[in-house]
Amino acid sequence: MMRSRADRPSSRLSYVWTAFAHRFAGIVVAALMLCLMPAGAQAQVALTDVTGHEVVLEKPASRLLIDDGRFLIALSLIHPDPVSVLAAWPRDINRIGKQTFEDYRAKFPAIDQLAKVASSAGALSVEQVVAAKPDLAVFSLGSQPSDEERARIEAAGIPVVVIDFFTHPLTNVEPSLTLLGKATGREAQAGDFLAFRRSQLDAIKAKVAGLPAEKRPRVFLEPHAAMTADCCNSPGRGNVGDIIESVGGTNIGAAVIPRAFGKLNLEYIIAQDPQVYIATGGSHMEGTAGLLVGPEYSSERARQTLEGVVSRPGFSGFDAVREGRVHGLSHQLLNSPLDVLTVGLLAKWVHPELFADLDVEATQRALNERFLAVPVKGPNWIDLD
Repeated sequence: MMRSRADRPSSRLSYVWTAFAHRFAGIVVAALMLCLMPAGAQAQVALTDVTGHEVVLEKPASRLLIDDGRFLIALSLIHPDPVSVLAAWPRDINRIGKQTFEDYRAKFPAIDQLAKVASSAGALSVEQVVAAKPDLAVFSLGSQPSDEERARIEAAGIPVVVIDFFTHPLTNVEPSLTLLGKATGREAQAGDFLAFRRSQLDAIKAKVAGLPAEKRPRVFLEPHAAMTADCCNSPGRGNVGDIIESVGGTNIGAAVIPRAFGKLNLEYIIAQDPQVYIATGGSHMEGTAGLLVGPEYSSERARQTLEGVVSRPGFSGFDAVREGRVHGLSHQLLNSPLDVLTVGLLAKWVHPELFADLDVEATQRALNERFLAVPVKGPNWIDLD
């Protein structure tokens, strides 16, 4: 009995091969289509902010709105062109420093074309936010939108998240920068920087662990220090006060200021007799007879203005002044992930013997060489003696 053509072995093999080829071709086409799809279309971006609020983006954000210029510095640690992912910012140049702004402007001239919105120190304008058309609005913890304002912003199709480099920096810098990394598709880069920061902070924390109270010097840190009658600014429970405690000091403001920041009267400070005095200042203090420190000034000019600050009535009696433990710090090193420099400096100033080998200059070089899109320049700190 003769076989039909369909029953012949060669015909069956040909049929099987043809079916396999069609299926394989379908798989290849599907894979190619997936590869050609935009990255954001392949996977959504889930974000959880420091308040626990959850947001899902359809793709990484490329038009962020920020309400604090220091968020630009944070982005520059994880993105080679941080301006390219911004739609709007508050143009609060005083918060990053005049020279730093000019450095960013020179490298990224597109910064002049960004829309301007109210800073976290001002009144939020929902209209400004909506007009800027961001794909993600990033607000500071201390100035986040009210429920009604958030609803209006989200009704315009703009998701809202809250981050914090100010209120509780040692707790919130890490999740805040992680969020910025995930939001912009730079999660790996954020992880690299945070691992570096964590190693620096953990080494300091280990050295001061278990220090008894009598080995924790009394520290008075005066933000925006100036020769005015408006004395005296101080951190309270939070802000740089947390850093003082973390490096083995006692923040004299914590006992009487329940918030992150407030004021102390001079009589209280004199009674506390601080053993370490630290003033902060910068180019924003021009015209106030305050501390001028930062890349705009020489070390000599910074030291001269620091001398003026501690020449105010009552200050000469501080143990810190008598013992020569007076220091100046650029305020621009606070309230951003650059606080890794602040932690190192305060550690050396509060416990000079314990941290004699800590090289903050080396930390700054590492930031500039490994992370920052625009290098940080100095002098950003000064010792009176």
